[in-house]
Amino acid sequence: MNSLSYFALQPISELGIWGWRLERRTEFLWREQFDRYLLPVLFGAAQAVLNATRQDEELGIAEERALPDEERCTQEIIDQLAMFMKENWLPGGVQRFGNTKTFGVVRGEFRVRADLPENLRHGIFAEERTFPAWVRFSGPGPYAPPDLYDYGQCSIGIKLMDVQGPKLLDDERFTQDLILVSPASFVTPNVQENAKLQRYVRSRTNLFYFVNPADTHLLAGLMQALYSRMHTSPLETRYYSNVPFLLGDGQAVEYSLKPRSPKRTRIPMRASDNYLREAMAGTLAKEPWTIDFMVQVQTDPHRMPIEDATVKWPESISPYVPVAELHLPRQRFDSPEQLAFADNLSYNPWHSLEAHRPLGNQNRARRRMYYELAALRQSMNRAPHIEPTGAEQFAGSSPAGPGRVGNGRAHRSPPRPSRSRE
Repeated sequence: MNSLSYFALQPISELGIWGWRLERRTEFLWREQFDRYLLPVLFGAAQAVLNATRQDEELGIAEERALPDEERCTQEIIDQLAMFMKENWLPGGVQRFGNTKTFGVVRGEFRVRADLPENLRHGIFAEERTFPAWVRFSGPGPYAPPDLYDYGQCSIGIKLMDVQGPKLLDDERFTQDLILVSPASFVTPNVQENAKLQRYVRSRTNLFYFVNPADTHLLAGLMQALYSRMHTSPLETRYYSNVPFLLGDGQAVEYSLKPRSPKRTRIPMRASDNYLREAMAGTLAKEPWTIDFMVQVQTDPHRMPIEDATVKWPESISPYVPVAELHLPRQRFDSPEQLAFADNLSYNPWHSLEAHRPLGNQNRARRRMYYELAALRQSMNRAPHIEPTGAEQFAGSSPAGPGRVGNGRAHRSPPRPSRSRE
């Protein structure tokens, strides 16, 4: 599709997105009942149709298989996202392409459970202990609009600190990053489709990636739409990794986060542009918050694939098992200094021990994508890369948190002219 075609489709795509945003204004009337009764049925039906079209790749448990043009597609994604960032943000204010709008970064404690079965005792889960954490809650991107006008999806990045041992990416020495999103499956199955999608996103014709008659992705669009909603608070949302990771040797898992409390914040009739941040701030000003971190072990390599991220692994054959709790103490986190700190942090699933190595083509692409796009963002903002310790303090923010780690200073990585980071 040429540039003129993209330009002609822009108004239609924007009109479709405008209509969807208008629908969201009515969600308070019916969304709770829809999620309880209809969402599982509709998502399950869409997933069943999708699964019926998939061929068995005949891979084993935790086995990967690279795509023929994986590196080319990865580079194309990086190029598209880099151009988008340069075209849409001014130096000094460049934001992430994905997980763009920061709702807040909060202090947390990641408490590994003492009662884990032996097969789950690997890496950070090897023994009962507590890791300090910086937890970033964010919106979907690629823009940072008022909360009512985003795509109705949230993400969470958990940066554990004081994690000892060699890491798969050496720009941070003592961290382990865990990244999850609110949809139960990813928008594209692999990096080949992801590269296509980014061309549509950059031209602002996102809708036509899903409805293009010559190359339709209606099922993927439906599954994303089912999980796109007007959220009450990022704290009150369930999150999924969508992509797998090692847990030890020869064992693959996916992650999920589920809030322990059933409380739901009331959405104001006249919701502000930042009502999601305000909801988080209101909760953590009054009480601590606990979220269960869970893993789901791969038991069937076809029904629980490594290389197709649109497939939600069925909980009927492998239920999630709680392995840790993410405890967020009472705190204030919305000072300008702390929000600026959040914008400069880099989360990358390859900030990881080998025991948790990311698996699958989308994860393999994220190593370079996140690293290089973060370097571009930090370079355009003239903000050096920092490795936090958990000892950071900010004017106007409460000091409650996980305490000091290391020497109490952020670990600063030297600039690398030949590489980059996200």
